[in-house]
Parts: sequence; structure tokens; C-alpha cells
Amino acid sequence: MKDLTERLPATFVYAGINVTDTPLFTGVRGAQLAGRATLITCGPLPAHHGTHQPFTDVITDIENNLDLHHHTPGTLPTHAAYLHQRTAGRIGSLTHLIRQAAITAIHDGTERITKTTLDTIRLDHLAETHHRPHTRTR
Repeated sequence: MKDLTERLPATFVYAGINVTDTPLFTGVRGAQLAGRATLITCGPLPAHHGTHQPFTDVITDIENNLDLHHHTPGTLPTHAAYLHQRTAGRIGSLTHLIRQAAITAIHDGTERITKTTLDTIRLDHLAETHHRPHTRTR
């Protein structure tokens, strides 16, 4: 990769999980890569960023690509707060939730996604743990 970065007029983007905990930046070549790389930590997508609503924008884009015959455009963005809380702002959880709800809508013949349908979809462990209401112990 180092040779390519020196020869090609391109920007290379590497993605990984916990890259600082791996041997990627160790040794002679790793030190050279570390000297050229900028780490960007990506977390959940915020519901609001200044006056923008990036999470709602993503929901709108996903909804615009649904091909459900009876789904009313604009329905899912109205549930943005619920969807953000339910998925902890994670795009993977969001796309899974909407995809599964769309599959359910096709199978049950309704051809539309409702909040009731969204409530029935099980998500990944992290999202479910985040969404689960806290209960008090006595």
C-alpha cells in the first residue's frame, strides 16, 4: 500500500475497527503509515448537528429507495426521534430495521411501513440493549 500511495495521485481511505489495537502501526512500515495517516473516530450519527438533521436525512434517503406500493413518502422521517433512540444512531442498525420492516410489509401484503411494524423488528444486541427501558431494582 505504501508503494501505491507514493505512485498514485489518489487519496486512500482505510477503514477498520480498533486499528490502534492492531499491529497496523507497528514496525518500520507501520511507523511510516502512522506518520501519514489521520485517524478519524466514527461513532453514531447524531440526530442534530447545528441546524442540520443528518439522521433524518439518512432516513429520508433510505425511504426514497423503498419500492412499497402503499407506503406514504415522508412517513419514516416523522419517526426520526424514535428511530434514532431505537438504533442508538447507528446506520447499520437503522438500515437493518427498515429493511426488515420492508420485508415484513411485503410478506404481509400491506406494502407499507408503520411504527407498529418497526416495533416488532428485533435488532442487534447493542441497539436492543441501548433501547431497552431501564428498570429499577429494589
